[in-house]
Amino acid sequence: MSGHNKWAQIKHKKAATDAVKSRTFSRFARLIALESKHTNGDVNSPSLKAAIDRAKAANMPKDNIERAVAKGTSKDAGDMERVVYEAYGPGGIAIVVEALTDSRNRTTQEVKLIFTKNSIEMATPGAATWAFIKLPEGGFKANEPLVDISEEDGEKLGTLLNALDDHDDVQAVFTNARGFESTAEEE
Repeated sequence: MSGHNKWAQIKHKKAATDAVKSRTFSRFARLIALESKHTNGDVNSPSLKAAIDRAKAANMPKDNIERAVAKGTSKDAGDMERVVYEAYGPGGIAIVVEALTDSRNRTTQEVKLIFTKNSIEMATPGAATWAFIKLPEGGFKANEPLVDISEEDGEKLGTLLNALDDHDDVQAVFTNARGFESTAEEE
């Protein structure tokens, strides 16, 4: 009867959902800290307010939000910067990856490694963003028409998106493939 205990099943499900929440909350905390640094902690500024609203929509606790705002205004706040990576994935689809990092070189090499492991090469800046519209609140939206990809390419793309989603610095991933338009922050 090993493994049939109800608590054991609940514990494993809770651990999985807690891991997803933790990743989501840490992404929002980084974003809030970056915006807080740019606005000197002014919670009424549009960019910081938008970041806080998105965090609240994901049920991020108020004290976590307050800590992230305080971290952005503290003297020992790291120099976080927003970076965008571009690539062409399976089936020729365009991929744009947004990340927040304190070390551009480290993050670039780690994202490049994820692409290489999935048989994708990183593109030069501007090579894939033509397929997207930059949204005023941040992020990208794929231009119409979206690209239909085969089932095999869809599986490869899903594997790539999961690998990118597991990276701590990656905030969001956008594609122009039908059914895979964007990931991350919407969790």
